[in-house]
Amino acid sequence: MKMDTICRLCSACCPVIVDIDQGRLRAAERKTSLPAVASLICPKLKAAPDIVYSSKRLKKPLVKDKRGSNSGFREATWDEALDIITGKLKYFKKKYGPEVVCWLRGMAADWGAPWDYANRLMNAFGSPNTIGNGSVCHVAREMAHVFTYGAMTLPQAKNARCIVVWGKNDRNTSPAAFEAILYAKRQGAKLIVIDPVRTPLAEMADIWLQVKPGHDGQLAMAMIREMIVGGLCDAKFIRKFAIGFEELENAAKAYPAEKVAPGIWLNADRVKAAARLYAETSPACIIEGNGLDMQLQVFEATRAICMLRALAGNLDKEGGDLIPQPVPTRNIQLKKRLSGNVRPITRDYPLFNEFHETWGLHVQSCLVDAILEEKPYPIKMLIVQSGNPAVTMTDSNRVIKSLAKLEFTAVIDLFLTQTARFADVVLPAGSCFEKTQLNRACMRNSPVILQNQVIDSFGESRPDWKILFELAERLGFQQEFPWRTVEEAIDYQLEPSGITVEMLRKNPAGLRFDKLQYEKHQTRGFATPSGKVEFFSERLRQNGFPPVPYMDGGYENPIGFSGRSDAYPLIGISGERTNRFTHSQFHNIPALTEAEPEGFVDLHPDDAHQNGVDNGDVLKVETPKGHIRMKARISDGVHPGSIQIAWGWGEVDPDYNLNNLTDDDTRNPVTGTPSNRTFMCKIEKVSRT
Repeated sequence: MKMDTICRLCSACCPVIVDIDQGRLRAAERKTSLPAVASLICPKLKAAPDIVYSSKRLKKPLVKDKRGSNSGFREATWDEALDIITGKLKYFKKKYGPEVVCWLRGMAADWGAPWDYANRLMNAFGSPNTIGNGSVCHVAREMAHVFTYGAMTLPQAKNARCIVVWGKNDRNTSPAAFEAILYAKRQGAKLIVIDPVRTPLAEMADIWLQVKPGHDGQLAMAMIREMIVGGLCDAKFIRKFAIGFEELENAAKAYPAEKVAPGIWLNADRVKAAARLYAETSPACIIEGNGLDMQLQVFEATRAICMLRALAGNLDKEGGDLIPQPVPTRNIQLKKRLSGNVRPITRDYPLFNEFHETWGLHVQSCLVDAILEEKPYPIKMLIVQSGNPAVTMTDSNRVIKSLAKLEFTAVIDLFLTQTARFADVVLPAGSCFEKTQLNRACMRNSPVILQNQVIDSFGESRPDWKILFELAERLGFQQEFPWRTVEEAIDYQLEPSGITVEMLRKNPAGLRFDKLQYEKHQTRGFATPSGKVEFFSERLRQNGFPPVPYMDGGYENPIGFSGRSDAYPLIGISGERTNRFTHSQFHNIPALTEAEPEGFVDLHPDDAHQNGVDNGDVLKVETPKGHIRMKARISDGVHPGSIQIAWGWGEVDPDYNLNNLTDDDTRNPVTGTPSNRTFMCKIEKVSRT
């Protein structure tokens, strides 16, 4: 039997058709407009049955009778496990106050309705501390978009005449987006790729700018200056729909390509050529990605990139960068229920906390501060949902100390992760094929497509929504969580749109709330305080931050441990997310590890020769925070002076954990983002294979 749903094995949320035989998932295939021979194959989706029915899946709740990371688990009933968790929630609330309990969300459960349910539960409980990972992934960039023109844009690559891909490799992370790029290229579109690593997209590019890691903002400012001095801006659009152009023009004077390029490993003429090609080819879009995240200057750099879109007049145009049309939904987070007397542990980042109605709190580093330093107050209890902070959070050694210090931890996950080993209770979650939910991608813009449950839960695992609803009931929040099914909850949330689950199931391709429209600013303006694109942000100025990005004209090095480059001469780069794994997930699936059994440190032949390194040598990579050991792979895809370290392998072995190296001491003052994608390091050959 064929059924429609959405795959959520990564954040791409690809619509898929699954083959179900006698209640079991047999296969899954991504929907695509291309012929089967031309479409991209996703290894994770191909391995979906292996993931769902893995012998390592958690089938029953696990409980530790004695606290300690080395203590053994025993299987428990759901009643016992949930009773333990709710008992601890009530205990800590009564003894210390609800704010000492924190709910930490990872990316695996999506950021749509599942994020809303977690916030609703914690807000009803009285704790302001529901924390996501957005300071190092996506949300910090979204804030930059919102502060520039009111919403995060959606690139319309398929109909673009010029595409800029900035810090993203959609071949691995979003097959549909990659196919759109391929389609546009076949129609004659030009491709500019900005990436410190030679990716498959970089090999296809008309212009590849191999920018120095972490220096994207300086490049963006040089491109802005080239567009301004070359008279390449859309003057009519700027006059009518933007403010602060003169201030941006003044800031950009400090960044001529001739001055900027040598310091960021680029050729000035190629920087100018890229700026001209983008500005003179209409329509054009910019696809930005996770390569900008986890950088000290993520907010400033992304704002500058956003301004390129506006200067070229590509905002909300077909083939440009669409201002999305979110489906009307009911805000169900119950934030008004919180007491105003207790501020969240992320209180030092108020603009980031409050820039969006439902995004909530995302400076996850503050959680470790609160546990270890008890500032602004201690966190005693932690519930981790769909995340693996022992591996994925910055400065893992510090994170692990915090996990060991907690008085109680519960984890909701498919597998017994490195983080789950620290837990007192582990609850087995359902896979994406075992639950119905409304995803962020479909709430953000039409069409709305339902992620539909297509198989029963594996073992005694339960979908995330059911776990949260049952916790709410045990805590006495029946009025706040009156829904007996997830369908009821989704219908309630979608009620303002008039769309229902029943309608979505009858229309598996999705439903639009309203007709797709371009250039909405002509009648509505932009969703900023001024109603215009804000090259100059009065909100930022009033809060003590530069109102124009890079307006100080400085050239500071935004790389972690940059002050210690004599001892740590190489730039370490966090490697890409390959298409077989999603961060630390699925490294325990033989069907995926067979083709990619280990990670590597990629280094340029020049650096390999200088350090006496051959392919396969085991390297010790070290920073002031710690070290890893991983095999070397010599590649001219990285720039001399930099190394790329495979990401996510800390789940397999802590000695492979890239976050042993990263720094959490210095953070972006607006978004709290640390520099854990780029950092100074040194290498040492420790053995030969």
